[in-house]
Amino acid sequence: MASHDSQRWKMLYTAVAASFVTFSAMTAYQAMSRRRKRRELDREVIRSTARADNLHHVPMPDAHWGRDSATFVPVKLPEAYDEGLIREQLARNYAFFGDDAMARVRRSRVVVVGCGGVGSYAAMMLARSGVSKIRLVDFDYVTLSSLNRHATALLADVGTPKVNCVRRTIGEFARWVEVDARIDIWRKDEGGAQLLEGADWVVDAIDNIATKVDLLKYCYDNKIKVFSAMGAGAKSDPTHVQISDISYTLYDPLARSVRRRLRALGVSSGIPVVYSTETPSDVKLLPLSEEEFKKGKVNELGVFDDFRVRILPVIGPLPSIFGLHIATYILCDLAGKPILNPLPVKNRYKTYDRLLRDLTANEAKLTGKNGFQSKLPLDEDEIAFIYEDLHRGGRSILPPHSVPTRSTLTRWDFREPLSLENCVVMELKDAEKHWGAMREGNMDPEVLWGGEVAREIQKRRAEAREWREWVMQ
Repeated sequence: MASHDSQRWKMLYTAVAASFVTFSAMTAYQAMSRRRKRRELDREVIRSTARADNLHHVPMPDAHWGRDSATFVPVKLPEAYDEGLIREQLARNYAFFGDDAMARVRRSRVVVVGCGGVGSYAAMMLARSGVSKIRLVDFDYVTLSSLNRHATALLADVGTPKVNCVRRTIGEFARWVEVDARIDIWRKDEGGAQLLEGADWVVDAIDNIATKVDLLKYCYDNKIKVFSAMGAGAKSDPTHVQISDISYTLYDPLARSVRRRLRALGVSSGIPVVYSTETPSDVKLLPLSEEEFKKGKVNELGVFDDFRVRILPVIGPLPSIFGLHIATYILCDLAGKPILNPLPVKNRYKTYDRLLRDLTANEAKLTGKNGFQSKLPLDEDEIAFIYEDLHRGGRSILPPHSVPTRSTLTRWDFREPLSLENCVVMELKDAEKHWGAMREGNMDPEVLWGGEVAREIQKRRAEAREWREWVMQ
């Protein structure tokens, strides 16, 4: 009996030892395989670095889409840069999306129209994320002032086409990406259709409104997915940057102009955009000198008649944030995991609608007209601005400026007509007190609420006037 137990223990020890040896051998083999792959990758990186100077000065082979989107001419890749190395470089993306989704991403074609601060960052991150066919379209050249916001431009690139320096940089970190760089301007009647052939997505990073609208309208009519960047200039607060449908944009003057022009062409929605709800600061378009005006018509000073020549101040991080928003949205869509309902920073439409209805009803009582007859001189954008920005997220105009349990909008001074500057947020019970006092006669609201509130009103009115000038410029 003792001998039998002893043999069982020996067999158990042997099994444990064998398992340990097998586990150790597998672990050692896997570690050795990882070291071998790492050495291969290190050697490839060293070779790539050694060729960097040549890549900077020698143009890379042009890849291009033909008239048939299936005739894309690929760049011949170095044999050493095999599929295993590509998957190693994209390992985090494969881990996030999975093999099938990444296969879709890597088969995709994206056209980036406009390769400045926004477009260059979008193109770079799409390439880093696995998009393997990218066409770059821009007629512009790198200037010294481009260096504060461009994703790839170096001092040595000043005076060279923007598309070339983006292509060069992509080639330095992802040589499997087929980049077609076009030093060209997108025109709907001058080869614009050919530039978009075969595209799964188009990035609109154009500055000029007329060309931007033409591109968006063309893509919409031809069922080409397009993502548009609105105004990143004169902005500084990244927390106001958001993605939405073009129909839901507010405050951004460029978005407002594009939205109105598209609506006139029959396009009211269906185009995703990145924009900022940041309200204006004291940053404005830089004025042209008298010497420039003496040279002739201002619109004749630019490279093209309909492109702006005045400088819009811009700090570098904001265009990059816009570009990264675009790249993320497109990447997720290509992978089959679209961002279906971007969370708006503002746009509490039910709240705005209620405020608008209540204000209309109160104004009707004041004027003795029904709701239809007393159409308000304020639209939904202005209601949102009064609530969110002038009153800091719906805080009462009255100290201590807390958020009301039941917010309402009311005319401040009943001796003046309702306007953006003459409308405030109050708690409902305070508003009822205000209405009762103001309707009794031509009372100055400062008498009721005091000088502190009146001074705050003057500051808010100045903000409202500045915002109106900004939106209407």
